[in-house]
Formats: sequence, C-alpha cells, structure tokens
Amino acid sequence: MSTIQAPTDATKNTLQYRRKKLFRFAILGFGLVACAYAGWKFFFAGNFVTTENAYTAAESAQITPLIAGPVKEVRVSDTQFVKAGDVLVVLDDTDAQLNVAQALSEVARTERHVRELLGNDVNYAGQIDLRSAQIAAARSDLSRFTASYDKALVDERRRHNLAAVGAISQEELTNAQTRLREAQAALGQAKASIRVAEAAYEAAKGARQANLALVEDGSLNSNPAVLTARAKLGQAKVNLERTVLRAPFDGVIAQRVVEIGQQVQLGARLMTVVPIDKIYVDANFKEGQLQRVHPGQSVELTADIYGDNVIYKGVVVGFAGGSGSAFSAIPAQNATGNWIKVVQRLPVRISLDREQIMQHPLRVGLSMQVSVDVSDKSDQNAVVKR
Repeated sequence: MSTIQAPTDATKNTLQYRRKKLFRFAILGFGLVACAYAGWKFFFAGNFVTTENAYTAAESAQITPLIAGPVKEVRVSDTQFVKAGDVLVVLDDTDAQLNVAQALSEVARTERHVRELLGNDVNYAGQIDLRSAQIAAARSDLSRFTASYDKALVDERRRHNLAAVGAISQEELTNAQTRLREAQAALGQAKASIRVAEAAYEAAKGARQANLALVEDGSLNSNPAVLTARAKLGQAKVNLERTVLRAPFDGVIAQRVVEIGQQVQLGARLMTVVPIDKIYVDANFKEGQLQRVHPGQSVELTADIYGDNVIYKGVVVGFAGGSGSAFSAIPAQNATGNWIKVVQRLPVRISLDREQIMQHPLRVGLSMQVSVDVSDKSDQNAVVKR
C-alpha cells in the first residue's frame, strides 16, 4: 500500500513563486492591453467620427415632355446606360410639322402685308403733295375770280348810273348785271374749291398717319406684326424639336414608365436618368459628432455591396440646412409638457473620387459606412455656419 507524502517546504515555495510570476504576467498583460487601447483611443479613435447611417445619392434628371402627344418610339429600357444627347423617346411630330408649315405661311402673309403698307405710305405722301397743289391752284383761281368780280361790280354800278340818265340802253345794263352775277358765282365756286382741296388734303394726311402707325419705323424686320409672326414660327420649330427627348447627361435609365402609343401630357414623368459617375453620399451624423467636422476634411467610406475590400476616398462638402426631422412631412412639435429630448441627425454631404466610382460603380440608395478624419485641418477657413 502506497502512501501520499506531504509536500515539502521547498515544493510549496516553488508553487507560490510560479503563482506570483503568472499573476505578475497577467497584470502586465492587462496593463499593456489597457495602455494600447488608451493609446489607440487617444491617438487614433478620437480623430475619427463614424456612422453607418449613410446612403448614396445623385442629382438625377426627370425626363418629362415639354409638349403633349402620342409616343412614336421608346429607344431605351431600365438599367440601360446612355450618353448625353442620346435619343430616349420620340413623339409623333405630325401636328408639330403642320404647325411649322402654318407659321411659315403666316410669316409670308404678314411680310407681304407690311410691304404693302410701306408702299401705301409712298402713295399717301404723293396724295398729300397733290392735295397741296390743288389748294394752291384753288387759291390762285380765287384771286382771279375775285378780280373778275370786283371789275364786274364796278361795271354794273357805272352802267346803272348811266342808265338812270338815259346814257345807255337797258339791255346794256342787263348784260352788266348778268356778268356781275356770273363773276359772283365763279367767286363762290373758287371758295368752295379751296374748302374741298383743304378737306382732301386733311384726309390724305390722316390716312398717311394711320398707315404710319402700322409701319412706324419704316422697317420690315422691326415691324411688330412681322416679329410676332416670326416668334410664332420659332415656337413652332421649338415644339417640333421637342418631339425628340434626349438624355441630358451620361447615366443609367431608371423608373421607365412610358410605352409606345401612350398619349403623354405636358410635364408627365416618363423615366429617370441617374448620373452614376456623379454619385455622392449623404451621411446622417448625430449632432454631437459634428463638433470637429468641417468642409474639406478627408473621408474613408466602404459600401456594403463591395464590403471592406474597396475603400472609397471622399471629402466633406457641406452640411444640410436642417435635420431630417425638421424637413419631415409632419415636423415634431416639442412645445408640450411631455417633452423628451431626442438626439437629432444632420445630413453631411460627401463627394467621392470619380475615378474610384468608375472602377467600382455605385447606385443610388446603397448603404455606406463613413469615417471622417477630424484631425484633418485642411480648408478649415471654409467652415460653414451650422
């Protein structure tokens, strides 16, 4: 039967020494870990603010017709890449072409009418000169008939006195009286001719003034009626061009809702063009995280679609004009007795490197992880008041 020997003092001392040594190593290890964490927290983690509440966005273009009409062609589909100027939709242009032809005819008719008015001005000017000459002739006749009347009046009076003493016959007196009446009638007719000539002169003058009101500056190209007709022609040509809808910039087609034969109305949304090479990120930071954030600071971003294998470089562009809740459909009303403080988030606009976007394309609405280097002091003078 074996017996268990009690440990000696030397064995006990060795075990205690080992325990103390392990304890010291454990404390030293924990200390090193704590120091490393504190150093990382102080030198690195404190220089970055991060959020996962960030999403990609872009200034997309809504393709809407500027005229109404039936759809003749649809040349693109969803997810298709297009370049600036590519034809997206073609509307039936029959009505537009007829409007252009009608406007061309109206311009020709108006120009012909204005040329006629310009020609009438020369005619009216000639009539005024003619009436002026007639007035002068009538006044000359009035002077001549006045002299004839005066002579006939003197002759009649002389013969009347001679007839009273029997120096001339009664027939001779009668002839003198007849010549006086004829001279008097001719004088009245000359006065009437002057009034007629003056009235005709005023009528010609008024007609010319009325005609000049239609062709005030005497120029075809500056006539209001011609300018109006040409403006309508220009509008008709613009409407004809608007039957073809083109891509405003390079991008990807999304939300196409138009079909061939559909009658589209003015301003109806047909599709959206998303400029994937100009995508940016809106990061929603808590208000307490923005104390050291300012425009111009560098940003590192990762997208869930690529994971940590792709790190995007970005720059803080600016801050939104208000928090998300401030622009919500029903803003929060905090003027009540049951108020509870809720931390607000402010959208921060971040631009991305275009070359990286072309190498690793993104789409609108993707989730992003954002880390802003607040130790970056570049462009600090461009801080936007917020």
